[in-house]
Amino acid sequence: MSIVKINALTVPSEMRETLEKRFAARAGAVENSDGFEWFELLRPVEGTDQYLVYTRWRSEEDFQNWMSGPMQAAHAGQGQGGGQGGQGGAHGGGDDKPKPAATGSTLWSFEVVQQAAPKSA
Repeated sequence: MSIVKINALTVPSEMRETLEKRFAARAGAVENSDGFEWFELLRPVEGTDQYLVYTRWRSEEDFQNWMSGPMQAAHAGQGQGGGQGGQGGAHGGGDDKPKPAATGSTLWSFEVVQQAAPKSA
């Protein structure tokens, strides 16, 4: 069965638009990765300042390969502050890089043990 990685990003209200724009600018960055199955960026509606970045992978190995390859390369030179995996938008660093959109990040890992989809008519 698949594995799910959820990155909980703490995003101050004044940085929400920045985070969403950074993710939009990187649309397509993960979709062609081997073992990638699904992505969603979830905006909080009420009661929290945490965005959830949901990705689903064929295996832990596929996720780790993405983390050490394409994802790491994307963050290395851009300071995007809106990435995935354990990096979660808390990037910034040098003076020439944009300010991070997130102030914190926690990566949760799950195995899919049961799933359902709508029945087709």
